[in-house]
Amino acid sequence: MIQISSRFDAGNIEVVKAEDASDIRLRINRDVGDEHAQWFYFQLSNAAGKRCTMTLENAGEMSYPDGFRDYHAVASIDGETWFRVPTAFDGKELVISHEPPADQVFYAYFAPYSYERHQWLIADAARSDRVRTEVLNATPDGRALTLLKIGDETAGHKRIWITARQHPGESMAEWWVEGFLERLLDPEDGVSRALLDHAVIYLVPNMNPDGSVRGHLRVNAHGVNLNRAWRDPDPETSPEVYHVRERMHATGVDIALDVHGDENLPYNFIAGGEGVARWNDAMENDLEAFKELLARISPDFQTEFGYERDAPKSADLRKCTDYVAETFGCLAMTLEMPFKDAANQPMPDIGWSPGRSRKLGAICVDAFWQTISGGGA
Repeated sequence: MIQISSRFDAGNIEVVKAEDASDIRLRINRDVGDEHAQWFYFQLSNAAGKRCTMTLENAGEMSYPDGFRDYHAVASIDGETWFRVPTAFDGKELVISHEPPADQVFYAYFAPYSYERHQWLIADAARSDRVRTEVLNATPDGRALTLLKIGDETAGHKRIWITARQHPGESMAEWWVEGFLERLLDPEDGVSRALLDHAVIYLVPNMNPDGSVRGHLRVNAHGVNLNRAWRDPDPETSPEVYHVRERMHATGVDIALDVHGDENLPYNFIAGGEGVARWNDAMENDLEAFKELLARISPDFQTEFGYERDAPKSADLRKCTDYVAETFGCLAMTLEMPFKDAANQPMPDIGWSPGRSRKLGAICVDAFWQTISGGGA
């Protein structure tokens, strides 16, 4: 008998019916607060060799229904290697068609990044003598919100802040962090050593561990979209932002990067704080220089497609990048990666993937080093 389960870390699905492999009917559960939904992740068992048609009935009611156009779900047998499977969207229902090659197969919106892997990521980084860990606070569900301080707070060193996964369903952000850390902490990497000789990096690998475990797309345990809480964070309902912001004010910020995923656009791109009141030519030059630099380093990154530029003085200071740019007058950026494939560098079998996210993270070490060594930021 076919079985479908999502009672695990980051799992999210409601089973409507699953008696017939050719007509499995499912629904995506909404985040706490009912405002957002899109993330799904479940295990299909006892269907090996059967032609399965899995219909997500409420896909057209999700936060970003256009994100399902030209999109293919990911699947995995072992939870480590993920591949794309045939998927169709008619504006209302998302249909995943697949013949499972094993007795149990996982399907997800994007390759999950588990809380257990998050904990091991921090533990592994802490083995380096250049890393100090600091638990900033307990999240609403009682998990540790951990900051990694990498390098020395020496006078004259650039202060680089990196935050990731404010939106928990954007798991590619933490895959990016994994690749960034692996490269940054490699003692035999000359670029990484040079960067840490001139900068201290403050990194929050997962801003929203509660939402990640709960299988949310966009909010924390209190239903708060953390990337709309930066102007006036509430220490009770958005403590994650409140405590990170307090540490930013204590250290100062020279460069900030907030790492995300975008549901709709099939590209890697950067958005800046062009709409803040204090925007000037120097900030403009720093932003454009960083984007062009990253595009030269990696063909996976591009500058042609992205968000529409904010009009002058139209910034939303509830957003991390806008708040940091306005408050510190520094180079502040949002990096977006796709849930789909990268249209400028397609790999249809895997689409944008954990491995490609990790590679982009590693390449950003070069971008940061070249930026500070060239005097850009």
